[in-house]
Amino acid sequence: MKKSPLQKARAAYQPKLPIVLTGAVKAVEGNPTRSVADQAEIQRLFPNTYGLPELKFEKNTTPAAGRPVNVGVILSGGQAPGGHNVISGLFDGIKKIHRDSRLFGFLMGPGGLVDHKYIELTSAIIDDYRNTGGFDIIGSGRTKLETKEQFDKGLEIVKELNIKALVIIGGDDSNTNAAVLAEYYKSINAGVQVIGCPKTIDGDLKNECIETSFGFDTATKVYSEVIGNIQRDCNSAKKYWHFIKLMGRSASHIALECALQTQPNICIISEEVEAKNMTLQDVVNSIADVVAARAEYGNNFGTVLIPEGLIEFIPAIKKLIAELNNVLAANADATKDLAGEALETFIKEHLSADNRATLESLPDNVARQLMLDRDPHGNVQVSLIETEKLLSEMVGNRLKTMAAEGKFKGKFSALHHFFGYEGRCADPSNFDADYCYALGFNAACLVNAGVTGYMSSIRNLVKPSVQWTAGGIPITMMMNIEHRNGADKPVIQKALVRLDGAPFRKFASQRDDWSMNTCYVYPGPIQYFGPAEVCDQPSLTLLYEHKDK
Repeated sequence: MKKSPLQKARAAYQPKLPIVLTGAVKAVEGNPTRSVADQAEIQRLFPNTYGLPELKFEKNTTPAAGRPVNVGVILSGGQAPGGHNVISGLFDGIKKIHRDSRLFGFLMGPGGLVDHKYIELTSAIIDDYRNTGGFDIIGSGRTKLETKEQFDKGLEIVKELNIKALVIIGGDDSNTNAAVLAEYYKSINAGVQVIGCPKTIDGDLKNECIETSFGFDTATKVYSEVIGNIQRDCNSAKKYWHFIKLMGRSASHIALECALQTQPNICIISEEVEAKNMTLQDVVNSIADVVAARAEYGNNFGTVLIPEGLIEFIPAIKKLIAELNNVLAANADATKDLAGEALETFIKEHLSADNRATLESLPDNVARQLMLDRDPHGNVQVSLIETEKLLSEMVGNRLKTMAAEGKFKGKFSALHHFFGYEGRCADPSNFDADYCYALGFNAACLVNAGVTGYMSSIRNLVKPSVQWTAGGIPITMMMNIEHRNGADKPVIQKALVRLDGAPFRKFASQRDDWSMNTCYVYPGPIQYFGPAEVCDQPSLTLLYEHKDK
């Protein structure tokens, strides 16, 4: 395979481990834990893995000789920069336990476990993927592990390969599945550990113990580079408004981080829209007001950042989606043979009057996507809704009305962008390369500690990587009960943008200045080599959150 000069240079990069993981370690137990909410119900559903203590790794001055251990690894869900380094760290970690340890990668996600499709990951394979982006070493998938039949089928190949532990690298839904799998294997004394690793560029898998999910740092730096490029062009041509949709279905962390990095004229934060009970027209009016205000000074240009999940946070539409989910779940048999207009008519007939009115107020293509398109987890596929085009069209219409009223005398021309897949498989930043390698190596330590139902946790992330701390937290600690597909289910609680948090407060304190004045920042591409202040810095979100503490 031909490699670029950068690929060759990155292959030689040595991720920096926390000092505590460079020698033998011992697991020190902290206090017992409880779930973030719905404690009685989560405990009832996870009697064998609930209430476990937090673990912290410390130097072990009297290490015991290790034994060979076979481990299976699964990449689950969407790609995120650094996944290959998690696997590299896991590989090196189990080889440190014993040189005869073996790592098996299940192909194309959890489905590979169920279908018994795997490869053994050797040093020759691993070395080709160190510090690279993507999940192509074994592929990823979105198969949900949720039935006894799946668990038992997976156990067959686990036993055949003499696998002691499964490491599942994924986001909140994937790690929820990991918790369920850990509970089941523990309940039948299968002798198989399950360890999770926190992955998602969306940034919504975090708490006090998981300071950030891997991939967020790299993806937001990739997006910020391109946003900066667009803003430089925008400030040069001075004739276009750029509407830029960014990934982030369930939270606006990506949009907020990119706004802090690039200082656009407008950035919509979905959580604020919901908190203020804004309608879609309210959002449109707020954008149009900024466009008109800038036009008064001859600035008929600007940038607007839009989180892809915005539609789901508008209260009236959120209420509509909730009822749509219930209608589809409750009438699955009645609707399975319906399609097109027949299905749409059936759904509308089963909606309340308020929600039907909301649905009918939306453009036809948006209404159709809300009714019909779902991902394997039952979520509306908001990335398919061209929110950036919907908003710019509605803003254009609003400005025509304002012009007729003498409130707008400028020009408005819109261009549209969606930055999503561009950032998911980028070569990891130095931060993510180090963080991911540490997460994988740390997962090997959790395997060696004999625990199950834990997530690999690396903390103190604003310090140099050698000062990071390592350990594990019970996955059940992060869980609550949510209504999904017409039923209450245990899931990891998503971390939304906190409007009282330091990153949002920093943004809110400056956005009025950014809206009227052209304060663009141009971050440039990810720097892999150079001074630490250029190439080793974590996200601004992490920095502001730690300063707030």
